[in-house]
Amino acid sequence: KIPELSNPSVCMRDPQRVQEILQSMVKAGSNTVQVISDFDMTLTRFAYNGKRCPTCHNILDNSNLISNDCKIELKELLNTYYPIEIDSSRSIEEKLPLMVEWWTKAHELLVQQKIRKDLLAMVVQESDAMLREGYKLLFDHLYEHSIPLLIFSAGIGDILEEVIRQAGVFHPNVKVFSNYMDFDESGELRAFKGELIHIYNKREGALLNTGHFQELRTRPNVLLLGDSLGDLTMADGVHDMENILKIGFLNDKVEERKQSYLDSYDIVLLKDETLEVPNAIMLYLTVL
Repeated sequence: KIPELSNPSVCMRDPQRVQEILQSMVKAGSNTVQVISDFDMTLTRFAYNGKRCPTCHNILDNSNLISNDCKIELKELLNTYYPIEIDSSRSIEEKLPLMVEWWTKAHELLVQQKIRKDLLAMVVQESDAMLREGYKLLFDHLYEHSIPLLIFSAGIGDILEEVIRQAGVFHPNVKVFSNYMDFDESGELRAFKGELIHIYNKREGALLNTGHFQELRTRPNVLLLGDSLGDLTMADGVHDMENILKIGFLNDKVEERKQSYLDSYDIVLLKDETLEVPNAIMLYLTVL
């Protein structure tokens, strides 16, 4: 029924199962649906015209708010830890402490830069950050149908919010769990708030924020969007879940990671820079 699921970028281990989940969700009605999504490289593009697009952290790293020395140090951290993050031969347990180490070091470097809050909007505006093609349709459609969108991100919440604000889609149904900056009275960055959210502890984040999920008890049907295996636990705070349809964007190192994504996600989108498939599914779920 959804022609987009025949797109060449779409892979499914069990198309029959996907169909059953969708039918069950349609039957339950769109007022029982919620969307939980990662941000960087899920709602934003991985690349544009062959060039990598920036994540929330990259937007800051590439900006003139950060000294050249700091940029070099952040780049070294990336070159050290990113290969570990996407290494399919290592277990999540093994990666976990290393991811914490990475983000903690990166945040410490950013705090030393005394970043000013009032300059963040300009930095986002001047960046190459891009939401995926079809983003406006997705955000507007969810808002029009009063479907909550929870964005769960290991990025920087202040930057993330600014990206969606500048795109004109930061609607009231959008809630963000992320790493937020803590500014002093003069508007200078002095720390990051609360517990660190990184790529592999989104489950804890989901469980810590149970208040949010309590409010959504009447929405046991979840559409989950992610681009890493760490994103699969973002919905673990949802009580009495009836159906979950997991859509994974596989952006990088496709051949070596494809099998692990097919084993984990219901629908895998290979190097697809659009939101065409999630949009088609949302239209299908709200058409009645």
